[in-house]
Amino acid sequence: MISGFFIFNQKGEVLISRLYRTDLKRSVADVFRVQVVSNTDVRSPIITLGSTSFFHVRVANVYVLAVTKSNANAALVFEFCYRFISIAKSYFGKLDEEAVKNNFVMIYELIDEILDFGYPQNSEIETLKHYITSESVRSEIALRDDSKIAAQTTGSTSWRRTGIRYKKNEAFVDVVEVVHLLMSASGTVLRADVTGQVLMRAYLSGMPECKFGLNDKVVLQNTRRAEGETYEAGTVELEDAQFHQCVRLNMFDTDRSITFIPPDGEFELMRYRAESSVHLPLRVQPIVTEVGKTHVDYTIAVKANFNSKLSATEVVIRIPTPLNTTQVECKSPAGKAKYVPAENVIRWQIPRVQGGSEVTLTATASLTQTTDRKPWQRPPMDVDFQVLMFTASGLLVRYLKVYEKSGYNSVKWVRYLTKANGSYQIRF
Repeated sequence: MISGFFIFNQKGEVLISRLYRTDLKRSVADVFRVQVVSNTDVRSPIITLGSTSFFHVRVANVYVLAVTKSNANAALVFEFCYRFISIAKSYFGKLDEEAVKNNFVMIYELIDEILDFGYPQNSEIETLKHYITSESVRSEIALRDDSKIAAQTTGSTSWRRTGIRYKKNEAFVDVVEVVHLLMSASGTVLRADVTGQVLMRAYLSGMPECKFGLNDKVVLQNTRRAEGETYEAGTVELEDAQFHQCVRLNMFDTDRSITFIPPDGEFELMRYRAESSVHLPLRVQPIVTEVGKTHVDYTIAVKANFNSKLSATEVVIRIPTPLNTTQVECKSPAGKAKYVPAENVIRWQIPRVQGGSEVTLTATASLTQTTDRKPWQRPPMDVDFQVLMFTASGLLVRYLKVYEKSGYNSVKWVRYLTKANGSYQIRF
């Protein structure tokens, strides 16, 4: 699939170079240097010149480049590039020119293990760390039994080694969702969608089989019914669902249960997106009135649209002010609000908003006279928050079971988190 793999610095110097096919020469690095590194008008991460395609990702001050002469799957090539970046950050803490120069030998060992004749083989971080270490001696596990290396990397469960033992067997599942919202000044939702992750930390002995079920009414995009038909209330539609390679997809298609043998430690089990029936955690109602050319009056009401037993924490609302604002007087019974001249916003910080409650901010911005008569453009407000044990998409985990031949008991935990960070905007 990949004919060559390179890492360049921002000057165009080759830091790492590995050719996997004879159809490529090292002089291809000069082409990339001229066409991408030295070109300030590069807009695409893919450049095709003749029969040669260059796939690059820029991280900090280095370029990660994969080159192919075949009609390769572009998504697969980029998945490999980003997987390599994740592996490098896991090993070195960061991926930049300094990290590459300090770990030449380690990087060559990694790419030789990950790629075989240009085909990705084994990219599981935990597996690689057992056989490729930063120490001068081989890892203890590798020394125990060399025959296990081939069995693990080529077997059906290459992501998990055998012989794992824990005194306490635990499994943690985190459903993390990020809400994206754009609301008009009249309160109409212009855009609302959710991107979610199901993260898991598995500290389980042996070769356990885990099974957990999602909502009975979860529907995937590729299993939607004929156009024009409606879903029952409470249906959760998931789009662009992606699973870790350990998941048995045929089981999910039949009963919406996710069955898998988990990697040891922390990993991303599933990623998804939802665009329909998004439950907005916070409803923000702004009233902004321009009083002549000297003042702007603000009344901002925030209502929590979730159960009273839950609460939103780390709520930060950034309310734009005109460029000629001199000072702002703020009054609010909840949290602290102050004018930040450097950002030209009123920053309203609320430690906690209880479900079902409503908090209000009133403020008056004083303006200075200017010769510029252009009207104030009124950029949207940004709202940041996080709500524990709440999902905006409605996705829920019904059960989590662990089966292992020794029959041990395990402790299971499920947690939900919905948050917004610069993606929740309200116009006024």
